[in-house]
Amino acid sequence: MEILVISGLSGAGKSCAASCLEDIGYYTVDNMPAAIIPKFAEFSAESDGRYDRVALVNDIRGGVDSFHELLEVIDRLREGGTVCRLLYLEADTQSIIKRYKETRRRHPLMESGATIEDAVKRETELLRPLREHADFVIDTTLMPAAKLRNELYGLFGDKSARGKLSVNVVSFGFKYGIPLEADLVFDVRFLPNPFYVPELKHKTGMDSEVYDYVFSFPQTKTFIDKLEGMLSFLLPLYAEEGKSTLVIAVGCTGGHHRSVSVARCIASYLTALGYPAFENHRDITRG
Repeated sequence: MEILVISGLSGAGKSCAASCLEDIGYYTVDNMPAAIIPKFAEFSAESDGRYDRVALVNDIRGGVDSFHELLEVIDRLREGGTVCRLLYLEADTQSIIKRYKETRRRHPLMESGATIEDAVKRETELLRPLREHADFVIDTTLMPAAKLRNELYGLFGDKSARGKLSVNVVSFGFKYGIPLEADLVFDVRFLPNPFYVPELKHKTGMDSEVYDYVFSFPQTKTFIDKLEGMLSFLLPLYAEEGKSTLVIAVGCTGGHHRSVSVARCIASYLTALGYPAFENHRDITRG
């Protein structure tokens, strides 16, 4: 079992980090008091693998004296054989002030008459021992959410870019509208249409006869070659920017023949490259 404790300055991005880690596969809990962590660790260890990787957010909301207890808890867990690591997030004072102004939230250490700057400086001093014992320190000052996600994937997720990105390949009919969730849309209505071949009209791209017909034309093969080259270039870049899911939509007139055939081909190609690729033929039963 692995426990990752997330802590650091208020406004430094702990909630964002927890969400990213949840996408990676961690079970996350926000605002976990240090005193409860050992009991939670026992529960997780007896869960038959359901909670093998957990990420627990612990911060100033637990009280100004809670961090010494947190360090003691981490030491006890490690002595007991639990893999327990500490991730510390920080940012410069101006960035944190800006974030609090944008969200209009109150800093946990702001007292009557105190400024956000005063609160940040006090919190920085209170958390100094925690930072010194951290296994990982990430400064989010100039780090957008996508960059933070990518950093966390590099530390705690699959080390290859391909392991970060799953791809949904959706076929659709333009007569029913473009899928709202699509990131990339490809129109294959330029290909010869099996709809006008009597023996293929009532079949779909899931049938070998239709698939073979669509791919019997040189323009289909040329299109696929160019499309595969573009996707092999684009997908690692999407992954580097922190994108976890990409939706590729392939459309023809009714969503029965050409789009289904091409979507199947794309999904097969991406699977061969090592990406988790899934097919969804939205309009194949319509019309």
